[in-house]
Amino acid sequence: MRHNILLFLFLLPFVGNASAQTKDKEKAESIRDLPLFERAVSCTRHFEGWHSEKHHPYVGWGHRLQKGEAYSARTMTRRQANAILREDLRKFCAMFRRFGADSLLLGTLAFNVGPAKLLGGRRYPKSKLIQKLEAGNRDIYREYVSSCHYKGKRHAMLLKRRKAEFALLYIP
Repeated sequence: MRHNILLFLFLLPFVGNASAQTKDKEKAESIRDLPLFERAVSCTRHFEGWHSEKHHPYVGWGHRLQKGEAYSARTMTRRQANAILREDLRKFCAMFRRFGADSLLLGTLAFNVGPAKLLGGRRYPKSKLIQKLEAGNRDIYREYVSSCHYKGKRHAMLLKRRKAEFALLYIP
């Protein structure tokens, strides 16, 4: 129940107008009706927004251009961006397949922060989130939503995003 309330609160861009509130409530309820992967796609699109030329090297719904890719933010269509987003999310989910039900949640987080910040590597230690899951502890809400920092500072919109992602994608 708590997650449904959080989802409703964090996916409401309008407050005050009764018809807008009804419309947003319907939107929040309809996203719950989607299959889990489509929830991740919709949530990511909502929070990433559209990336134009000024967001280079990001295009579409937050895809980071890789060496050899010839996508252009100026000519990219929504259909191409949707396909690329789905491909990216599948790739990140595959990296976390060993975590079973949590693979989509972790893949969605990795899309935004990068897999190295979760799994560890040369520049980063393994995250507390991954350590907890590896120990068999799925009480990960606090660790998940703590991934809301940008340039070392807590960012309110990232916190809203993490709470919405957790409410939509966590399977108890």
